[in-house]
Formats: sequence, C-alpha cells, structure tokens
Amino acid sequence: MAFASIFVPNFRVQAVARAEPELRERSLALVEGAPPLCNVVALNEDARRMGVEIGMTKTNAEQFAGLEVRARSETLEKSAHAALLDAGWSVSPRIEDAGEDESVIDLAGLGSLFGGEREIGAELARRALACGLQVNVAIAGNIDAASIAARGRRGVTVMARGEEAARLRDLPVRVLRPAVETAEALERWGVHTCGALAALPVPELSERLGQEGVRLHELARGASVRSLHVAAAAEFFEEEMDLDDAVEELDPLSFLLGRLLDQLCARLAARALGTASIRARFELQPSFDDACDRRMEIVREQNPPGEYEAELRLPLATRDAKMLLKLLRLRLQAHPPGAPIQKIMLTAEAARPRATQGGLFLPSFPDPEKLELTIARIANVVGEGNAGSPEIVDTHRPGAFRMRRFEAAGAADSDPATIRGAQRTFLRQDEAAPPRTTAQNRMSAWDKQTAVGFRVFRPEIPARVEMHEGRPVAVIFQGARGEVRTAAGPWRTSGDWWRQDEWQQDEWDVEVKFRAAASANATNARGAWGMYRIYYDARREGWFVRGIYD
Repeated sequence: MAFASIFVPNFRVQAVARAEPELRERSLALVEGAPPLCNVVALNEDARRMGVEIGMTKTNAEQFAGLEVRARSETLEKSAHAALLDAGWSVSPRIEDAGEDESVIDLAGLGSLFGGEREIGAELARRALACGLQVNVAIAGNIDAASIAARGRRGVTVMARGEEAARLRDLPVRVLRPAVETAEALERWGVHTCGALAALPVPELSERLGQEGVRLHELARGASVRSLHVAAAAEFFEEEMDLDDAVEELDPLSFLLGRLLDQLCARLAARALGTASIRARFELQPSFDDACDRRMEIVREQNPPGEYEAELRLPLATRDAKMLLKLLRLRLQAHPPGAPIQKIMLTAEAARPRATQGGLFLPSFPDPEKLELTIARIANVVGEGNAGSPEIVDTHRPGAFRMRRFEAAGAADSDPATIRGAQRTFLRQDEAAPPRTTAQNRMSAWDKQTAVGFRVFRPEIPARVEMHEGRPVAVIFQGARGEVRTAAGPWRTSGDWWRQDEWQQDEWDVEVKFRAAASANATNARGAWGMYRIYYDARREGWFVRGIYD
C-alpha cells in the first residue's frame, strides 16, 4: 500500500496569492498585528532576496521598492485549505486532513486510472494547481515518510519501499516538526539533518529527550507506521474574502465575485460536481456618510444594516462561473445592498451535474443550464413577479392565477427523447390534466359541436351592451358594434366577500355579427362574426369582454 502527501509550501503566502493571482509574480510579504506593532509573518522567495525578513515592522518593509504588502488572512487560509482537500478528493475518497497545509491520500486502486506512482503524483500536482495551489507531492510506503519528504523536497518525489531512510537522510531536522525545546537541544548538539539524528543511539536519546526523542528518531529513519485518519468529504463549498476597503459600486464588486466564483467552480470541477444553489452573504458597514453630508457636517443616522443575503436557485446543476456571475449581477441590480460591502461569503451546495447523451439525428436544443440566466434577464425587465410558470389558484374567481418560479422537474427532462415521450404520454392521459374550473366546464352549443379554445383578453376590454327583456341584443367595443345572434347565460359568480377585492359577475356566451362597415376594425380575426364571453361586473357597474373563442 502506498500513500501520497500533498504539501503546500509557504501556505500563508499562497493563500493570499490564490485570491490575487497577479501576486504570484511579485515580491510579497504578509503582516499581522495592530499598528504600530504590525510585523512581517510570511514572505515569498522574491521578497526574501530583496532583504525582507520575518519580524520586520510593516513600516520598514514598505521602504522596499516593488514589495507588495498584504495583511495575513485567516479567511483566505481557510478557503485554501478546503481547496487542498478538494484536490485530493478529486482522485480518492480516502484522505487524511494532516494540517492546514497538508493532506495525505491512500493510493490504493488508483494505478488502473492514472498509471504509475510518478504519474499519480504529477496528476495530483496538476489538480492542486487547477485549484490555485502550487504543491509538493511525495509518495512512500508509509504515511509519515511521505509527509516528511513532501515538506523537504520540491516537485514530485517517489520513494520505493526500503528506501525511506536513505531518501530522508539529507533533509533538515525541522521537517520533522519537533517541539521548540527539542529543536534547540538538537541545534546545540550539532544535529542538523535527519541522517545525523537517525545515527544517534536510541537509549541515550530517550534519556535526554524522552518519548519525543524516540518519536523523532523513528520518523528520521522513515520507520513510523500508522493508519490513515479518513476525513469526511464536504457537501458545501465556501469561499470568503475580507476587503481592506469597502466596495459600493457593482463593477468592482463583480470583479471580486468573479474571482470567488472561479475558485468555487474549480473546486466543484475537481470533485466532478455542480451546484444548484448559490448563496451570497455580504457583511455591510454598520454606518456610512456620503461626501455631501461630510462637507455640510451633517451626521446621518442609520440603523446598522448588518448583513445582506442573496440566493440563487438553479433549475439544473452547473459549474459555469461566468453564468453564475451574470445571475448575481442581475440580482444585485434589482435588489442592491443598502451599504458598502466589507466582506464577501459565497456558499455552493454540491449537486450532481446533468448527464445526457445526444443523438446523431436529433435536432439541437438550447443549453438548459442557460435557462435560469434567460429567465433572470426577462425578470429584470418585466419585474421579478411577472416571469415564471403560471399556476391556477384554488378559487372560483374568474381568470385567477399566480406566477411561481420556474423549476425543471429533473435532469432527465432536458433529454429530447424524454421530452417527446412525455408529450405523447400527456396527450394519451386526459385524466392527468388539472381540474377544470366551473367556468371551463360550462360549454355552449357551439363548444360541443367543435373543439375550440378560449383566448383571454388581459386586461379585459370595456364594452357597452344593449339589453332587451334581460338578454343582450348588441355589443359595442373597440369602435365596433355587433348584433347578438345567440346568447347563453347568465352565470352568476361571486366570492371573497370578506376582502376588499370581492367579485360579483354575470357572464354570458354570445355569438356576435358585426356590421359590414365596422368589421374591419373589430378585434375578431375571423371576419365579421365571432363568439365571445362578456360579463357584467356589479362592483364596477360596467360590462367587459373577457375573451374570444377560437
């Protein structure tokens, strides 16, 4: 059995560079603490060659031309650690979380997928780089030997069984991570490498350093054996970013959201997953004053806005960062936060992506993953409550319906063959249709003779109706007058008397013949006659045309 250790050298610096990729090619130093006690705690090799040192004050570090100074971010380190684990889970479910900068993977069964151990190590390095991390990978027959080699050697290292002691001999003792007191004692003794430590006699080492010395001696020889502590795979993916300066405009905020979404989607891709839900949380400034108020020295009182949340529910799982960014932009345009943003938190819920098999002779269909973007753009124009799926309301109110959010029934619904099969099934199963309303059940004589549809006018058309002996004899609307040849009704409906928008209506189905001179201006597309539904609204005290029978 072999194990691979993935180690992120200079982890704190890489965590910051992962959020700002342009810093990889620059000299970078991280500082921590409150001014004036703000000191350098981490730096890259370019900064070290410039003369920057750990412990240097921030003021002194800023004197170096070309040096980028950033604050250490535990938030970014947390996200980088999660990305490191995702890179390991992309190849194996058996992973140990060995620290913030390291993970260990059981390689059992991976040879048939990726080839030899060196190919596996190269693949792990490539997948970690796709998640924004440059790593060292070491493969050995036991966990601790692989971990020590990854901390001490760059690139991909492969150690055959029995070679652990020889391959670890020239590594410095610090890669064993001894306690501070033990490291100082070894330094005084002149023990600087793992080979020198392994050459010491165990009894005398135990007398002077105790069990810590015995443990380090075993590690230096590559002889430590232990089992893997398997970590549970995460179901939620999170990315966070603390902002040095609060962001108020949408364009700079979109730039930051794009970076976080790229990182989220890279982690999802590593695990062969998508997301059907993105939740964005922003920490807002508790209060702020605009420039005009400052000049006028007017203090504006505001309640602390706290947090702002926006959630995207997608009909199909996706990991398209550009599409998700467009959806978030549309949401923020419609409902902007009430204060500048000082922290961004994105959470993605893992879901299996859509899997379909296209046919050679099937016509191409629009990409279902882009459906939500299209609906969001339409809603941004017509209003959030005016785009979606119409749903019949459980009421007898004529024409009542509501709009609900459109959701696909499942990934299989996007397959063309499945869609056509469902359409044929629907045509065969009349009993599966939704219950008809009272108005729909009423059919006049011409309805029964010919299969017709009813086209509703929204909004209804005002009309004038001439009555004779309680029955309509003429209808005038939209500049056209028509004689009623046949009339069926009235059907009286009323309801919701306890509400302000109660209704009380008398409905008629009428066959109308328009005058020849006015028929060209009539709304009837068939010519000089038509079959309409009209009604008298007792609350508004007027007549209206509800629709036309096709």
